[in-house]
Amino acid sequence: IMQTIKRILLLFFLFSITYGAFNYNLVIYGIRQLKGQMHIIMNARPVNEIINEQSVSEENIAKLLLIQKVRQFAIDSLGLNNSSNYTTFYDQHNKPVLWVLTACPPFELKPYEWHFPFLGNVSYKGFFKKEIGLAEQVILQNAFYDTDLSPTGGWSTLGWFKDPILSNMLKRSNGQIAELIIHELTHATVYVSGSVEYNENLATFIGEQGAIRFMKATYGDSSTFLKSYLNYKSDEEIYGNYMLNACNRLDSLYNSFSNQSFILKLEKKYQLITNIIFGIPNLSLHSAEKYTFRFPGSHLPNNTWFLSFKRYRSKQTNMEDDLHFNFDNNLKSYLHSIKNRH
Repeated sequence: IMQTIKRILLLFFLFSITYGAFNYNLVIYGIRQLKGQMHIIMNARPVNEIINEQSVSEENIAKLLLIQKVRQFAIDSLGLNNSSNYTTFYDQHNKPVLWVLTACPPFELKPYEWHFPFLGNVSYKGFFKKEIGLAEQVILQNAFYDTDLSPTGGWSTLGWFKDPILSNMLKRSNGQIAELIIHELTHATVYVSGSVEYNENLATFIGEQGAIRFMKATYGDSSTFLKSYLNYKSDEEIYGNYMLNACNRLDSLYNSFSNQSFILKLEKKYQLITNIIFGIPNLSLHSAEKYTFRFPGSHLPNNTWFLSFKRYRSKQTNMEDDLHFNFDNNLKSYLHSIKNRH
């Protein structure tokens, strides 16, 4: 592993010298990201070591073993790329390790984008140090962008590094763990430069469909594990579709604006958002309490919240139709076709 790290650092150093002459800030950002990622990699330990420690609970051992099964299923049964991802474990001590910044104009559901080499235009930016993310968030807020800076529960390095299991992943249910691991392995298998919405929708789709197939193969069609996950997935779809419809309502409102004052536009915007939030309790959800109280008190989401549903769920129906009608619900063939295409 040390030889691999040395090669990566050498390549990054050579690239930084060349690129740094043209974009100093981006190089500094890249160095910080590399440092944060390398800290996690160097402090991650093999899963086989963790499960043999007496201090690790039986529940966590079971979930670590579950992830190994999910990983193998994703490779063998879904056709995702074979790698050493999720064979190591990083203890984050119940603290966030990566914060993601997103931004959006105040009266338009259009993501603010950053440009990165190889990745193209990306509508989010990660920070291993929250204070650095907060500083950039303030700059965007001062330019009147809606912003959000939130911790993330997982991410993919797209095959550049060995992605570890993060300790907070083990707090999820079995089905949610399967979905997350397959989601991130999809990113490491297929990545279309500059197409965040497609990439995230694809990973969401493969993650959910793959999790269902894994749960059926592992626990059976009538298991409580599968039923629990299907209820969760149903809630996510209903809630997600409601928010996608809310995006259309906001788009219509913003398109109606003309020469109105900024304050009046803001008032109309948050009147509609308040109406949208008040509609959540009317949704037919299995676990309504998980969604009703996402916005306690007078706190309301801004455009970045609604845009996240486009980023992850706007193409789900088209992908489901494609899988059903063109691939007879064979997820491995569907994914194979996408890999060949990209």
